[in-house]
Amino acid sequence: MQQKNNKDDLGQVIILFQDMLEVVTRDIMEDQLTELLEPVHGGNNRKHEGITPLDQQEQEQLFTKAVEFEFPVKASDAWKEKIKRLHLLLTVKESAMDVPTNLDARRRISFFANSLFMDMPKAPKVRNMLPFSVLTPYYKEDVLFSSQALEEENEDGVSILFYLQKIYPDEWKNFLERVDCKNEEELRETEQTEDELRLWASYRGQTLTRTVRGMMYYRQALVLQSCLDMAPENDLMEGFRAADILSEESHLLTQSKAVADMKFTYVVSCQSYGIQKRSGDARAQDILRLMTTYPSLRVAYIDEVEETSKEGEASKDRSKKIEKVYYSALVKAAVTKPDDPGQKLDQDIYRIKLPGNAMLGEGKPENQNHAIIFTRGEGLQTIDMNQEHYMEETLKMRNLLQEFTKKHDGVRYPTILGVREHIFTGSVSSLAWFMSNQETSFVTIGQRVLANPLRVRFHYGHPDIFDRLFHLTRGGVSKASKIINLSEDIFAGFNSTLREGNVTHHEYMQVGKGRDVGLNQISLFEAKIAYGNGEQTLSRDIYRLGHRFDFFRMLSCYYTTIGFYFSTMITVWTVYVFLYGRLYLVLSGLDEGLATGRRFIHNDPLQVALASQSFVQLGFLMALPMMMEIGLERGFRTALSDFVLMQLQLASVFFTFSLGTKTHYYGKTLLHGGAEYRATGRGFVVFHAKFAENYRLYSRSHFVKGIELMILLIVFEIFGQSYRGAIAYIFITFSMWFMVVTWLFAPFLFNPSGFEWQKIVDDWTDWNKWISNRGGIGVSPDKSWESWWEKEHEPLKYSGKRGTVLEIVLAVRFFIYQYGLVYHLNITKHTKSVLVYCLSWVVIFFILLVMKAVSVGRRKFSAEFQLVFRLLKGLIFIVFISTIVILIVIPHMTIQDIFVCILAFMPTGWGLLLVAQALKPAIMSVGLWGSIRALARGYEIIMGLLLFTPIAFLAWFPFVSEFQTRMLFNQAFSRGLQISRILGGHKKDRAALSK
Repeated sequence: MQQKNNKDDLGQVIILFQDMLEVVTRDIMEDQLTELLEPVHGGNNRKHEGITPLDQQEQEQLFTKAVEFEFPVKASDAWKEKIKRLHLLLTVKESAMDVPTNLDARRRISFFANSLFMDMPKAPKVRNMLPFSVLTPYYKEDVLFSSQALEEENEDGVSILFYLQKIYPDEWKNFLERVDCKNEEELRETEQTEDELRLWASYRGQTLTRTVRGMMYYRQALVLQSCLDMAPENDLMEGFRAADILSEESHLLTQSKAVADMKFTYVVSCQSYGIQKRSGDARAQDILRLMTTYPSLRVAYIDEVEETSKEGEASKDRSKKIEKVYYSALVKAAVTKPDDPGQKLDQDIYRIKLPGNAMLGEGKPENQNHAIIFTRGEGLQTIDMNQEHYMEETLKMRNLLQEFTKKHDGVRYPTILGVREHIFTGSVSSLAWFMSNQETSFVTIGQRVLANPLRVRFHYGHPDIFDRLFHLTRGGVSKASKIINLSEDIFAGFNSTLREGNVTHHEYMQVGKGRDVGLNQISLFEAKIAYGNGEQTLSRDIYRLGHRFDFFRMLSCYYTTIGFYFSTMITVWTVYVFLYGRLYLVLSGLDEGLATGRRFIHNDPLQVALASQSFVQLGFLMALPMMMEIGLERGFRTALSDFVLMQLQLASVFFTFSLGTKTHYYGKTLLHGGAEYRATGRGFVVFHAKFAENYRLYSRSHFVKGIELMILLIVFEIFGQSYRGAIAYIFITFSMWFMVVTWLFAPFLFNPSGFEWQKIVDDWTDWNKWISNRGGIGVSPDKSWESWWEKEHEPLKYSGKRGTVLEIVLAVRFFIYQYGLVYHLNITKHTKSVLVYCLSWVVIFFILLVMKAVSVGRRKFSAEFQLVFRLLKGLIFIVFISTIVILIVIPHMTIQDIFVCILAFMPTGWGLLLVAQALKPAIMSVGLWGSIRALARGYEIIMGLLLFTPIAFLAWFPFVSEFQTRMLFNQAFSRGLQISRILGGHKKDRAALSK
């Protein structure tokens, strides 16, 4: 009726308002009836105890006079807008169908609504807000997916586009509807829709395009907010929409853009943009496209040009006239003219000549340092290129910057504002889900506690906002010294704290961030972090913080930085010390005496305690912070269900495996130094990693240690089973066996298609090719075992005398282990003479000599004298069998003795290899390095067979592969991901999807 504004409806309108008044007075404003009815009844303050406040006659008189109510009303846009809103509020019913089906949309709406009730400063007008800049370092990552990259299939027959269609089915459906296409083929028909497809895919990958779009939301938000600040009050009160105010013809829009440009600057530091532009790299064109799409975007890069030197101008030698000159340049998109096709598409804004090449230290911090001079304002937000932002979150930037004007501890103003992150890669696989939950707990509840009450929060990631002027005058936001500043992020926090800065954390804004989604990527990332913590342990920054903090902040700083990794390393060391200690007790006879003694018969409580600590070590503790964070944000019922689901998807295996990664690389850095940056890659990982690739990555960090612990556990069982029950052995060693199995087989368990027979056959062929290829100059480690082996022990060259001595001392444990075993053979149990140990060394050197003879014979006789070489090998085999038969017949050697000899001599040979690698210059000087390499190759082949055999056996059973697929991609199944089709890569499925 109000929308029609018809005079004939006056009676119905009066009745409607009378009914509304009755509802308000009876149900809503019952306590204020006296004040409400005074003007209605001419000051008669009638009580309403037990009587109706408005009788029928009085109610009918309301709204009937023309003075009280005028209808029809005067038509105006503001009135129509308000009536429409009222009509919607009264008629639209809440329904589950109106809730967004997209899970990410629900999450964003929920977080934004909750954040509005958090404690945040009042936002000033845009003109009065603190100006700020955003800086993103970029090297050679993906900028925008090309059409070819989207269609290109990996070895499993999966393309990026097909993968994204399965992960985001609802968004793909909406995209087709938005571009008015029915299937993928129609998208390819026009260039415009194909570009839209590239953008759609790039916005869902970890690309620079996604990051730039998110950060440029800042400008849109500031333009909108500035317009609302400067718009006339009458226009706002009359109900004009933002679209009307921000029309292209509006002068207000021009003013708002100018204000936004004064308050916000975005600089992307593309280190190699100049080289990419000259070489015609497609990434340079994509970066130029971003500058054209976002005219306020600025790109900084280091330009390397050849110029004529002033000293060489007078010289006749032309070779002396040319020198390389380096410039730090800032460019923007140029306004092109249609009639000038040769015009440059980018335009220099600033060009600063550098004294030399700026890339002297670590690449990423140097990339940030050369571009920071081009930023403006008082705030500087550092954003990595695998992050994104959301429009609704950028609206709160004015509030966040006001934190710089508040004293959070009553003494100091903040110098770094920390904000939370949302990991948007958690739905890809179970591993990505584990990593996402772990990171989410760290960047929320973890950093919240670090900031308050512990007050030891530093700079851990790129969403943080720096006080730009504070840090520019105190060394910048990145330390870039080679090796020592590998983790450049946290050193910015160290520097800020040491210079009396204050680091805070705020939960009311979040920034999206992508993480690694495959086990190999995750392991490389954790290796990089462990390397960085090792260098932090050796740095003077930690030393100074420890000396200047009070006792409680010192302890908090220790455990939240290097202490976590040191404790992890001590945990693994404890397992080694425990097993070698138990081995000593078993081999010396003390364990049997203690176990069978009268004082230790009733030791059931001890066994119960051992059992309980075993379950604690299974990675459960690593999941507790996740449960707390999920419980606080989504409820503890959800947290418990997620915890159970994670355990069913073998989260304990993943976290136990990560334990080995952290321990190895942290200890390696402390022992030898030489930490290096490892690129993890930010692509989609649903492809199968070859066996040789997994072996190269995990051989020294997990496989060697896992086999050593397995041998210790086997020896412990062999020589302790006569006096100890099976239950006690299980209680004592269950967690250790779990760790051994995890370290040996987790890479293959979490490897897509890891148990498919055809993949196993291909992996074996690739492994044989890699292990047999010869190395040399220019041969990469992934092509030859020799090149990889040389690179693995390369840090020993730079570790110094102390590192060399420690490496030799650690290798001595294998010789002591051999000493204990040789006296427990059946043929030596009646003698304790030292000659037995010496004889064992004679046997070892004799075996090595025979192996050397076979190697020399193969090299000299295998080509021309094949018969002689085969006779030589046959003779050696006959002598070996005869020796074994003689030892069995005369001194009564048993089968167990043969097995124990293998367990004793194999680790000894590995210890000799470790000593030889530490003494490489001396070994090379006597000409034995080739023999050492041959021995190492033999050990690698044996380890490869030990790992490969169980995998090949399980590949015979089809249900193993199905279980693995379900376990790996269960999260994606719940989101509609048909991983069985993806890993199969059937073309017919793709055709059915497009139809």
